Amino acid sequence: MTNTIERTAPPLSYTGPSEPSSWTTYLEQVDRVTPYLKGLARWVETLKHPKRAMIVDIPIEMDDGRVRHFEGFRVQHNLSRGPGKGGVRFHPHVTLQETMALAAWMTIKTAAMDLPFGGAKGGVRVNPQSLTQNELEKLTRRYTSEISIIIGPQKDIPAPDVNTNAQIMAWMMDTYSMHAGFTSSGVVTGKPVHLGGSLGRVKATGRGVFVTGREAAGRLGMDITGARVALQGFGNVGSAAAELFASAGAKVIAIQDQWGSLIDERGIDVRSLASATSGIAGIGGSPNLNDAFWDVPCDILILAALESQMTAERARRTRAKLVLEGANGPTLPDADDILADRDILVVPDVICNAGGVTVSYFEWVQDFSSFFWSEDEINARLDKLMVESLRKIWACADRNKISLRTGTYVIACERILAARQERGLYP
Repeated sequence: MTNTIERTAPPLSYTGPSEPSSWTTYLEQVDRVTPYLKGLARWVETLKHPKRAMIVDIPIEMDDGRVRHFEGFRVQHNLSRGPGKGGVRFHPHVTLQETMALAAWMTIKTAAMDLPFGGAKGGVRVNPQSLTQNELEKLTRRYTSEISIIIGPQKDIPAPDVNTNAQIMAWMMDTYSMHAGFTSSGVVTGKPVHLGGSLGRVKATGRGVFVTGREAAGRLGMDITGARVALQGFGNVGSAAAELFASAGAKVIAIQDQWGSLIDERGIDVRSLASATSGIAGIGGSPNLNDAFWDVPCDILILAALESQMTAERARRTRAKLVLEGANGPTLPDADDILADRDILVVPDVICNAGGVTVSYFEWVQDFSSFFWSEDEINARLDKLMVESLRKIWACADRNKISLRTGTYVIACERILAARQERGLYP
């Protein structure tokens, strides 16, 4: 058989200046917080420059003998407070700028939770559904090998993200360990439990969305029991959050996923949807309802899909009282302003979805000590940390008369830039 070489994605291109990008959104968020940083503002440019960005070529031999090339990234945004921490996503629309923004949001997120990490992120531009299991393993192992020079338990610790899971983390850990010459379970988090993973990790991000949502609802005087919930995205984050809200007595009345939308005022059985093989379409949903989803009268809107979903136009239409950002960067800055003008409370991503990285921290600690906690202990520790962090952020927002997002950035940026200042510059 004659092997052919095929490049599966066009050369790297940047988002055009007239098009909003996740990195542009992040930079605007930093600009908004700068006036509140006082003397630390002299270091703010630190937050606008990733420390390290790596682009790698990933050639693999496909099952049919072809050699295909994929493009991968790993960005370490800031390491002032500790090793990099951030997921790896496999998605056809992964770009360097998106990865930079996601890494930067991880820097803010870990600091907002006061975890001893910096921010990092990785990704491969690929549709993993188009690969066989054998090809997916080859892709994962070659990507890990290419970025192995910058990752490690004390350097940068990857984790699952969009289209990656515990199996992929196991392959990453094994590949890194083969390079190191010994088993290095702490190089990634989100692993299978029997390989050093943590109980409670799979649903941790969704649990964090629920915990912060519960606290925010209480602040608004909203009773979770009977509250109407609309949810965009039904992956690990959205499904876990939906189940927890439903268990607390809320009624999930609208869900949108990649297959379409379903709207039912009587309430949707989220457990049935979780077992449906074709998502919303499998229980009567339709793409024809995707636009109507944004007009559904609801108390709580959970954004748990991808970046830049809440546009200005959708912000004017939404009828929610509380928006919970389960995804990273789902709200554009102009939409944020519109929601604020409409007195719609937004719990920002960098605190709302921080449950995942918090339990990843627990996993990292457990791997170092080789002592593991029960799931009840994990959940109790997570709930306590998230409630304490949110209350500190809320106190900052009230004190400065600023939004919850800006309050989160004030707390986080003060911690990051104080570390930068105290460490100084070398050489």
